[in-house]
Amino acid sequence: MRGIKQALIAALIAVSTIGLSGALATQARADGEISGQFDYYVLSLSWSPNWCAIEGDATQSEQCDPRHDHGWTLHGLWPQFHRGWPSYCRTAEAPPKRQQTREMADIMGTPGLAWHQWKKHGTCSGLSPRNYFALSRRAYEQINRPAAFRKLQQQITLPASLVEQAFLQDNRDLEPNSLTITCRDNHIQEARICLSRDLAPVPCGRDVIRDCTQKNAIFEPIR
Repeated sequence: MRGIKQALIAALIAVSTIGLSGALATQARADGEISGQFDYYVLSLSWSPNWCAIEGDATQSEQCDPRHDHGWTLHGLWPQFHRGWPSYCRTAEAPPKRQQTREMADIMGTPGLAWHQWKKHGTCSGLSPRNYFALSRRAYEQINRPAAFRKLQQQITLPASLVEQAFLQDNRDLEPNSLTITCRDNHIQEARICLSRDLAPVPCGRDVIRDCTQKNAIFEPIR
């Protein structure tokens, strides 16, 4: 593990002057499934400065305001089948209240993202909005987000595999088959971690474990 740490430090020092979309591949997806029927969760963590560089700045998202100091934010907690995933499920639960989505903005960036995640994914969890958001926060907080990335002063490039190794080093209960790193527009995009219903690490399905293989992916510093 010492070699991984040294490689990460070296990559952080190697400043880039450069100023594979890794999103889940299109697979069998079921809209309108019955709520609560799924196999495991995918916890998706997004590096906020990269998202802002790719998309958020153009839309003037509140998430990208420097005063928030966002690093790894919670994109979502997604019910998943071993093959494919449910979305926009039928549920008897009432939609979340505005206060509930506002309370998630500290780790999700905006209340709007919290609302969207409930509508698309939370409805499939079999939980109420309150319990779904509470579970999402618990999942987010139990993962150690590598602190080294918060120390960046300038944009760098690094192998996507190094980001994965940093997460594995700081989360000893994770195995390589329960974690995947995605890329988008030549940037590191997300760390996706597969968890059981009680949030224990589990192997990811084939349609999730699609690692980015870029050797020089861009990583933006916190502003």
